[in-house]
Amino acid sequence: MSNPIIELEDRYCAHNYHPLPVVLVKGDGPYVWDDGGQRYLDMMSAYSAVSHGHAHPRLVRRLTEQAATLNIVSRAFHTDKLGPFLEMACEISGMDAALPMNTGAEAVETAMKAARKWAYTVKGVPEDRAEIIACQGNFHGRTIAIIGMSSEAQYRDGFGPFPGGLGLIPYGDTAALEKAITPHTAALIVEPIQGEGGIVIPPAGYLARCAEICRAHDVLLICDEVQTGLGRTGRMFAFEHDNVRPDGLILGKALGGGILPVSMFLGRREVMDVFKPGDHGSTFGGNPLAAAIGLEALKILVEEDLPARSADNGAWLLDRLRSIDSPLVREIRGRGLFIGIDIDPERATAREVCERLMTKGLLSKETHETVVRLAPPLAVDRETLAWAADQIEEVLGEMSAVGKPSSTAA
Repeated sequence: MSNPIIELEDRYCAHNYHPLPVVLVKGDGPYVWDDGGQRYLDMMSAYSAVSHGHAHPRLVRRLTEQAATLNIVSRAFHTDKLGPFLEMACEISGMDAALPMNTGAEAVETAMKAARKWAYTVKGVPEDRAEIIACQGNFHGRTIAIIGMSSEAQYRDGFGPFPGGLGLIPYGDTAALEKAITPHTAALIVEPIQGEGGIVIPPAGYLARCAEICRAHDVLLICDEVQTGLGRTGRMFAFEHDNVRPDGLILGKALGGGILPVSMFLGRREVMDVFKPGDHGSTFGGNPLAAAIGLEALKILVEEDLPARSADNGAWLLDRLRSIDSPLVREIRGRGLFIGIDIDPERATAREVCERLMTKGLLSKETHETVVRLAPPLAVDRETLAWAADQIEEVLGEMSAVGKPSSTAA
């Protein structure tokens, strides 16, 4: 049955996404509703951007209060909201300073600029020779420079040429990191867990060993925690699982409380001090509305102890999912409420699993055709997760009984 709302979007919107065929019009907590009044459990959280849940009352109240007071004045002037926001972000992360931006990709670009200028002004790398290392399977964003260090063919196809000075190594391979470092290497940018890559968890101690290697070679360790940060993996930051402190940290998504795009690059003072007036900026980055929402989002994470809830409920959900006996599932992996169900492509597609879950009232989305991602709001309760696990088990059972689909779902 056709939907005029979907048809209108298809008519006027560039086809750079392949959404599930559902039109969402309302959200509250872990739930969303479609244009027909059907309720769904949101197990996607907008790629971790809605970690606080939809329309969190404190965030909505703070939004309306600030919107009625002061919104955008640009960084040409000081405001009373930016300082307290950055102070709390630095205090909970252990970083010395921060540079506010809007989207995750902007924060990654900021990190890349900081790493290169640090290499020239502090490390002494010859001009225009700085190198940045990233890992295969990464997802750091969609800008030209960022996809220049992607290993995903589709992300790069038709968008070259790409900037130089960008290298790739296998994820989880510290020997490859040490081999790739040269006197010109400025930084390693790495996700503690690869989200878009399919919830890929590196070997135990990987990040700690990366930190040792980077320190030994005077290379910056920059953690991209746009998805994994702010409680998603059961700690406030995923780097805490390895007891390391990076030189730089990239945050976004949940930083905006599921309401606004808010991001930032944080770092040690030596790294952040490379920026001088005019080096970098953003008209909207750090605006009073975003800063007010960001500060409230951080306060909620701490006061409601959402990282601990993610750790407890995530461990329970992982055990429950791993108890499901299905020939469709190759592996279930995750940490906290950041879980991937790896589907055997010889038996089914992850897209089909997501479409069938939608008919049960559960929304998620596939990645790389083979992994169903589960990343619900962090405040979701155990009873709701148990219901979700039941729907997943039921769908996998139904699909196992039918066998491999004759064709890939559209």
